[in-house]
Amino acid sequence: MKVYNTFTKSKEDFHPINPPNVTMYMCGPTVYNYFHIGNARSFVMADIVRRYLEFKGFNVKFIMNITDVDDNIIKKANEEKKSTTDVAGFYTDAFFEDVKRLKIKTASVYPKATLHIEEMVKVIIELEKKGFAYNVNGNVFYDVSKFTNYGKLSGKNTEDLESGARVDVNEEKKNPLDFALWKKAKEGEPSWDSPWGKGRPGWHIECSAMSTKHLGKSIDIHAGGNDLIFPHHENEIAQSEACFEQKFVNYWLHFGFLNIQNEKMSKSLGNFFTAREVLDKYSAEATRLFFAQTNYGGPLNFSDELLNSAQKGYEKILNLAEKIEREINLNIRSEVLPEFDVKKYYSDFEKVMDDDFNSPQAVAVIFDFIRAANKIIAENNNIDSTFYHGLKKFLKDTAENVLGIIYFDHMKEQSNNNLENELIELLISIRELSKKDKNFILADKIRDELNKIGIVLQDGKTGTTFKKINLK
Repeated sequence: MKVYNTFTKSKEDFHPINPPNVTMYMCGPTVYNYFHIGNARSFVMADIVRRYLEFKGFNVKFIMNITDVDDNIIKKANEEKKSTTDVAGFYTDAFFEDVKRLKIKTASVYPKATLHIEEMVKVIIELEKKGFAYNVNGNVFYDVSKFTNYGKLSGKNTEDLESGARVDVNEEKKNPLDFALWKKAKEGEPSWDSPWGKGRPGWHIECSAMSTKHLGKSIDIHAGGNDLIFPHHENEIAQSEACFEQKFVNYWLHFGFLNIQNEKMSKSLGNFFTAREVLDKYSAEATRLFFAQTNYGGPLNFSDELLNSAQKGYEKILNLAEKIEREINLNIRSEVLPEFDVKKYYSDFEKVMDDDFNSPQAVAVIFDFIRAANKIIAENNNIDSTFYHGLKKFLKDTAENVLGIIYFDHMKEQSNNNLENELIELLISIRELSKKDKNFILADKIRDELNKIGIVLQDGKTGTTFKKINLK
């Protein structure tokens, strides 16, 4: 099994520190807003990596942190005239709701930054003792110049970074690249006691402290978005290896950027979508299939056309799964048992996933399997149910347990949702025709009646869309 390691810029054989156990840390959300569809991609692909490792027989301890104290949280709290605790609590709950909707497996632990202040302080004290940190008026900074080969993960040259315009100027720092480990308390902000006075931790120290607390000083896999390579992950390495004097991470996995219609997603461009907005329109299975159809490390272009295509692909899987369930329930016993080499598809699936979690090829294997299975079903009558049990096992082992793009237990519910969505789209089309015929009474009636049952229509330049809301 080979894994692409961002650190070495090459595929490497995967050898965990303590097999069959695997330690995996994933950078989680900063809880000041609903997470966006780009975050969703990273979370889902990390989930697929974890699931496949479990498929291979590894015992995975999976940690995803929650940053619940941060500049953005403080800013949001001030804007909404709420406490940081209330803001963080609200969006933490929302995070768990959306993760559940995306069919992402629950992490072994979700450590919160505010519950690990003691561990962070201990790491900072140790860094100060060893000469890697310095205190200026209650602000503690990491001295990048003291760490050999700073920039070794990102491949960035410190001299270039120092002269770059992107580096923030701070007169308290010895070096422009030095970063905050501890921030002196400001009036109205959350703070904790420390040897340097009241304050709060810097962002980077959180992950070093929490990964060590829950996974140990050296871990197998550290995952996160490409945007975190520098400075966040670079700084994690500097902190952890300076403090504990051993290699921090063996394999760095990074997930590619998600673009919207070939443009970078941003609120200013009006192309910012949260995960829950997308899930209101498309099924979790189709969304996961959409993500899985592109290599986790490469860029992914988001569009309604591509998601609609993924939805149709999911429906092909669903159609076979529903056929399988019907035939298993019939429990036919006959001599008709067609030859079908399921082992070949297991082998093909494992071969491509062993090559750096090649999910696009794994999806291709599943669709090859579906085509072959449908052909046999079409050519034979009265097939023994044993045949269908074999089909179900393969789809459960691969499409369900690894990729999460079909769930046999949820098929009936999903089928009903699909029918509901089709009926809503039909009513929208009738409404559009009514408006063209200037029958505004009927058009308004359709809108108002849908609204009463929690279906909100949104008229835009490109047509009418809908979202479902919970009526309390």
